[in-house]
Amino acid sequence: MSTEDTLWEMEEKFWIQGADSARTMTAKGAVFVFPYPVGILRGDQIWREGLVAQRWRTVEFSERCFNQEKDIGVLAYRVSAERDGQPIYEAYCTSSYLNDQGKWQRILHQQTPVTETDPA
Repeated sequence: MSTEDTLWEMEEKFWIQGADSARTMTAKGAVFVFPYPVGILRGDQIWREGLVAQRWRTVEFSERCFNQEKDIGVLAYRVSAERDGQPIYEAYCTSSYLNDQGKWQRILHQQTPVTETDPA
């Protein structure tokens, strides 16, 4: 499997598997940036935030971009995600991964919600 395929597979797991699974794929000092009211989380704060720990039932990635420079892999994409009883969540996201001695670890994740604007 290519590095790109590996990272996309990991990214999907972050969205749909439980927090314990995500924790094993995340660097200890990782930084996550979420929309208000959550904001910037680092390290163990990530796993204490209730909204982060919730998993999504389905996710779909579009507008995918991938770049790799040495031991850093970056994904950028648009996500459409669904949870039971909630409206579909649409956001632009980026995730950065570090290959640390052959093991990819997520070191940064950021989400910007897609908002509809009135063209008038």
